[in-house]
Amino acid sequence: MWKNCCAALALLLCMSAQAEAHFGMVIPSTSTVTAKKDAALKLDIAFAHPMELQGMDMAAPKAFTVTHDGKTQDLKANLKPATLMGHKAWQAAYAIARPGVYQFAVEPVPYFEPAEDTYIVHYTKTVVAAFGEEEGWGEPIGLKTEIVPLTRPFANYAGNVFRGQVLLDGKPVPGAEVEVEYYNKDKRYAAPNELYVTQVVKADQNGVFAFGVPWAGWWGFAALNTAKETLDYKGTAKPIELGAVLWTNFAAPVRK
Repeated sequence: MWKNCCAALALLLCMSAQAEAHFGMVIPSTSTVTAKKDAALKLDIAFAHPMELQGMDMAAPKAFTVTHDGKTQDLKANLKPATLMGHKAWQAAYAIARPGVYQFAVEPVPYFEPAEDTYIVHYTKTVVAAFGEEEGWGEPIGLKTEIVPLTRPFANYAGNVFRGQVLLDGKPVPGAEVEVEYYNKDKRYAAPNELYVTQVVKADQNGVFAFGVPWAGWWGFAALNTAKETLDYKGTAKPIELGAVLWTNFAAPVRK
């Protein structure tokens, strides 16, 4: 009887953890700029459970940058307060003037999650290609932890298999666990039950993972690791969850 109760409790906690996956979010107005009318990007920056559209208040990011042609520009001054999913979030505008691949990245201040008794820091990025230039989309940009795409991270069809490599301090993370969620912005889909909300894949010995994207829209990939250091919370040392998050868009073909 006791064993059955413990097993049931463990299952309940597992289901709850799956349903409560956190994601840093950086969602641009488009991931492919092919005309000047699309070059004035708007970027939404948030911290949320994207499939369930449950937002959380997000403090002003510690850093917000764009990397283009090997150079990184500080964009923190571009941030403006916003409300997304009913909670405090951020928005930014950025005008693309030249062809190239633009990697936007956010480093948040540590967020303490009481339910997990841990701090969460998600280094979050997205990639935008402009005016036909594609070189450099697979280059790391030097974040503490990041997902380096092995599949071009833009102009993909729904149904494609996406591959990426998880890095921590510039080195591959063998067996990294990667959570995957859909940004259910239009409330188009509902999960059959809690276990479907967050998909989970494991990276191989080289930190490489693969995921077949089932339908069109924005998909987030979050590779989670625990930092060696801790942070103080009311006089007690707490662990830090380091998340390498990448958002990329998958589209359905246009019917004529």
